[in-house]
Amino acid sequence: MENVKWGEYKLGDLFEINPTKYYRLQNEDIISSNGNVPLISNSSTENGVMGFSTLQPLNKGNTLTCSDTTLGADTMFYQQRDFIGYSHIQHLVPKFEPFNKAIATIIISACRVSTAKKYDYGNKFNRVEMNKTKIQLPTKNGKIDFEFINNFITELETERFKNMETYLVATGLKDYTLTLEEQQVLKNFGKEKFEEFNIIDIFDVKNTKNILSRDIVENSGNIPYLCASTENNAISSYIAYDEKYLDKGNCVFIGGKTFVVTYQENNFYSNDSHNLILNLRKEDEKNKLSQLYLATCINKSLGRKYSWGDSISNRKIQTDKVSLPVKNKQPNYALMRTFISAIQKLVIKEVVLYTDRKIADTQIVANPKV
Repeated sequence: MENVKWGEYKLGDLFEINPTKYYRLQNEDIISSNGNVPLISNSSTENGVMGFSTLQPLNKGNTLTCSDTTLGADTMFYQQRDFIGYSHIQHLVPKFEPFNKAIATIIISACRVSTAKKYDYGNKFNRVEMNKTKIQLPTKNGKIDFEFINNFITELETERFKNMETYLVATGLKDYTLTLEEQQVLKNFGKEKFEEFNIIDIFDVKNTKNILSRDIVENSGNIPYLCASTENNAISSYIAYDEKYLDKGNCVFIGGKTFVVTYQENNFYSNDSHNLILNLRKEDEKNKLSQLYLATCINKSLGRKYSWGDSISNRKIQTDKVSLPVKNKQPNYALMRTFISAIQKLVIKEVVLYTDRKIADTQIVANPKV
């Protein structure tokens, strides 16, 4: 990267930027459980995909999308497939060739750097601003160096996939074969009996300590700083701080104001004393698998009860109940462990197979005779 030459390019010179085409219908009339056409929204997650539809796509893929209601390019994504737009989504169609995911990745990163902290609620990143946004791109002979971009992204992907392979082997996740017990649990799960238990009979409940966000230095350490976000397992940052504010991990954590339920494996700091810690009373079941299952049950049992205007609290949870699988009138922790283990394997299977394919493809490209 030290020898790379950079040039400045205006986004409007690289792309035709116009509003996406969309259906003037309600969401429930567009989104379908068996659809495969992406509906692109203003979200900054999931590649902007709000759901999938069986309707005809109205916008071409191998292009970019970006919301014009945001504070920058945090909602800019590469759309590989033809798609349906949503209100306030701009469609960036390249004026140049070639264009692919690798080139899109570099351009999106450059846009996010260029627009970071530049826009606010009174100055949105709308179509006019997009058109005049200037970005820095690798340049050769006065033109965008597409060859370098493609090679750089390929090398980066290869390194990441090799690291993933190493991680999967080291953690034992490479083995995704279901045991007979796991197969049986999945097969019979629909027949399992559930009963309600008082949450305070299953957990000891207490409030977290709290550190205000204005008092922390983001990315200053390696201890998770938790908030009430649904993203990144509720981890806002990793910080260094006074250990007297540290809360003990290996617990279920509930973001008090937003009712976000997660399992926290490690010790952590919390941003709000309204957040709750649920420590499992049954010590020999205080493991990751059981508590991942329990966190999901709590979310399902209480998720519709609490909201921002009626948030959970230590006082309210004292009378709440959670629905759990039972055996001999007691929570069936063995089933919980086995079920989560099986689900993890089913999920990781696709990751393992995808990683293996990518590594094999890389080896073929590097050694065509292999």
